[in-house]
Amino acid sequence: MFDDLPPDLARLLRLRVWHAMWLQRIDTKIAELQKREAEQEHGQKNRPQEPDWTVELGIGNGRPPIEVHAGNCYATGKRRRPVPRDEARRLLTSGVRACTHCRPDTQLRILD
Repeated sequence: MFDDLPPDLARLLRLRVWHAMWLQRIDTKIAELQKREAEQEHGQKNRPQEPDWTVELGIGNGRPPIEVHAGNCYATGKRRRPVPRDEARRLLTSGVRACTHCRPDTQLRILD
């Protein structure tokens, strides 16, 4: 029989302590990763629904609307707020510019 363990009790006990220490470190890391995955899943499940339409707001007093976008448009600026379909249509017909990338006027069937 092949036995590569030390023959004396003192060294075997040291090895046992060393391996127990490593198992504790591994278990701690596993628990951290499981917690992180659970938090990510929870965040994905509870993510707010993407709006159908957004309006980009200007700078200054009253922050006037300057451009209408589809909710998933990549060209929307940082100053924005979600709007319902009827308000998006109203803004477009009142002269607010339509995004040239996502074309909300075409999606809402508004003719120039």
